[in-house]
Amino acid sequence: MTAATHTHAGPLGLPLWAWAAPLVALAIAGLKLLHVELPPLLLAPVLIVAVLSAVHHAEVIAHRIGEPYGTLVLALAVTTIEVALIVSLMIAGGTESTELARDTVFAAVMIILNGIVGLCLLVGGTRFGEQSYNLSGASAALTVLIPLTILTMILPNQTLTTPGPTYAPSQLAFVAVISVILYLTFVFVQTVRHRDYFLDPAAAPGSHAAPPANSTALAAAGLLVAALVGVVMIGKALAPAIEAGVAALGAPQALVGVIIAGIVLLPEGLAAVRAARADRLQDSLNLALGSALASIGLTIPAVALVSLLLGFPLTLGLDSEDVLLLILSLLLASLSLRTGRTTILNGVVHLVVFATYIFLVIIP
Repeated sequence: MTAATHTHAGPLGLPLWAWAAPLVALAIAGLKLLHVELPPLLLAPVLIVAVLSAVHHAEVIAHRIGEPYGTLVLALAVTTIEVALIVSLMIAGGTESTELARDTVFAAVMIILNGIVGLCLLVGGTRFGEQSYNLSGASAALTVLIPLTILTMILPNQTLTTPGPTYAPSQLAFVAVISVILYLTFVFVQTVRHRDYFLDPAAAPGSHAAPPANSTALAAAGLLVAALVGVVMIGKALAPAIEAGVAALGAPQALVGVIIAGIVLLPEGLAAVRAARADRLQDSLNLALGSALASIGLTIPAVALVSLLLGFPLTLGLDSEDVLLLILSLLLASLSLRTGRTTILNGVVHLVVFATYIFLVIIP
């Protein structure tokens, strides 16, 4: 992954706008913490520029440390902040937020598996006809993703100890532990034991420009965190306006969660699409599938711990309609990523499933 070049370089070779955007976003986040009201027309442009800066800094870091570590950095950074946001909302909402984690994680998985992956395959296929990726890496990710999603969002509907779509405390603790084990094992395989599974098989050695200096990468890392914090906080600040807009349209409140999840995933989605457009589909899949795994493997254990410590009930099981969409998405991803090459057909089918998901959120 290569960092984009800019003519107006600032300190340490990073563009001036890439320095300014995260700091402005962080300042606005600070104002929101002080309960200073700001108009949505001001927040929305700052949010967009903060997302662009986050993608830029992620590319700088990735270019410095190489793949698959680069995409892992962005996935973990976004997911960590996503977890912090969900946990804070759970604590604030108390027993009224029992479905928050499930709805957010499910929305993230559907956006990633169908929206982001579908758009990457469509953009890359339109520009290059066919694109290749390392089949071993995609298979490894899906091998972990399938049991993670089923154990956390489908199996709770079938257990007998507690009624409804919930786990008993002992069951919840067990699922949290095995989720962490599965995710950490995947990261170990991705970064240590079988790193070659997640490298582009068609990439020519030495085809990228010289990596940035350590000082530049460190500055980019700090600015990336600032940008992501700003994105999440501004997204949260925009929530009332989004809720009002959804209510004005007469759409269900579930659409608000989808929009917020989409805002949180904007940096990852944009980075993945840019990689696909540059014929680096392997980077796109590393980022997308890694983000889906992190969303479940980190979020579910974190909210389970909060639930167990504070005694909050935690609803994890999906409704029957969502169960079918999740199974369809997992089956489709397994079929689309089974050969090592993709075309626009794969992208269009994923996007059709994503459009169906959004349509059914609006008109259940």
